[in-house]
Amino acid sequence: MKLNKLLLLGSLFITISASAQDLQQKLKTAFDRLQQDSQCRYASVSLTVMDAKTGELVFAANPDMGLATASTLKTLTSATAFYLLGKDFQYQTQIGYSGTISADGILNGDIIIKGGGDPTLGSWRWETTKERNVLATMASAIQKAGIKKISGRVIGDASIFGTQSIPEGWIWQDIGNYYGAGTSGLSWRENQFDVKLRTGPSGSLIGVNSTVPAMPYYQFKSELANAPAGTGDKAYGFLPVGSQTFYLRGTYATDQSKKSISLALPDAAYDAAFRLADTLKRLGITVSGNVESASGLAEKGQSTPVIAQPLATITSPTLSKIIYWLNQKSVNLYAEQLIKTIAWKAGKPVTTANGVSVLKDFWKDKGIDPNALNIVDGSGLSPGDRVTTQTLARILKTVKTESWFGDYFESLPTYNGMKMKSGTINDGLSYAGYQTKGGRELSFAIIVNNYSGSTSGMRQKLFRVLDELK
Repeated sequence: MKLNKLLLLGSLFITISASAQDLQQKLKTAFDRLQQDSQCRYASVSLTVMDAKTGELVFAANPDMGLATASTLKTLTSATAFYLLGKDFQYQTQIGYSGTISADGILNGDIIIKGGGDPTLGSWRWETTKERNVLATMASAIQKAGIKKISGRVIGDASIFGTQSIPEGWIWQDIGNYYGAGTSGLSWRENQFDVKLRTGPSGSLIGVNSTVPAMPYYQFKSELANAPAGTGDKAYGFLPVGSQTFYLRGTYATDQSKKSISLALPDAAYDAAFRLADTLKRLGITVSGNVESASGLAEKGQSTPVIAQPLATITSPTLSKIIYWLNQKSVNLYAEQLIKTIAWKAGKPVTTANGVSVLKDFWKDKGIDPNALNIVDGSGLSPGDRVTTQTLARILKTVKTESWFGDYFESLPTYNGMKMKSGTINDGLSYAGYQTKGGRELSFAIIVNNYSGSTSGMRQKLFRVLDELK
């Protein structure tokens, strides 16, 4: 009986070993085919596959090559946020006033919206965060305080996150567009707005029909050209420093159905205050002073008044819900807000660089070489970010045993029938995630930089390599 059991165990070990060797060989063949493909002639390619339970290296090709991650970096940022902030962490935004309220309901002071770093305020992704509901909450609190007239200003205070909104390393072409929206201590509508386009025949200039919402304090100059069908959306927005004029440049194909582009909102705190002031006026509460933001006041050499009397606190969705959308829709703003929140939570000056430093120190304590995390932001939008596939695969393996892993796993999108985060940037393509092969749970990351030809073609070739994990 004992001999039979030993024979059975030996047979099982041989089967598992043979299966592992078979997977390694298949991955090697698929990876070699990828490297020899004409699209990868001048490219750098890396793949790491790891046992997500034991950490055993299943397959590695150029695992220590630092490459631009693009949005697969969000797997690292979101995991770090779960560890350091907790899955139930929530942001808080305060509304209140300075000064005093007279017997006849006149506020001799300012209404202040004090941001707490919440990236979801005014977002359309949850019912409670939608612009109309947030404004209604604020306006109702003001009415309940008995305020009928404001002899002062409405001020948006984003000072909690400092003055630097754009991480170092982002490029000029990105930062005027919705995906390049900068951080703010008082974010609003995900720091973006839409421009509705007036298109025409190929070769002609495109006009601006309107913006959503209306942006009366900005001007728009279009140098954007209608392009032949099939050439896609290559439109970009640019807002020179200190200017109030957006320039629209690039091309927009005649067969594009949306007829609109989304741009970054440079001063979200100002816009939040602007929308509240407009809401109050429509409710019959007049505002005699100007709309201001803390940054605008600072430029004038003026300080931002503090809230003397709080009126309401608006609480964000929990971190796990924020991270769900961060990864599902690859929201750069959410990732960058989390990096700054990590710095704030650690008691450091709230900068992206300090958030990155805290992140790297945290993973160093877990055995990750900081030199394998050469990053400058949290979203991966910077083309200067460099991370190894082995590092990404190890981090994905590490989080597998955490109590919040279910929320983390659920946040990852599904591509090619696999749970993984994608990344695309400047002839770079990447995927990082999980797959089960023959009952064995695997974590993996694959990155290619500097490929030639179409992204869609390169994507299918990466999928053919990852198909060996199915």
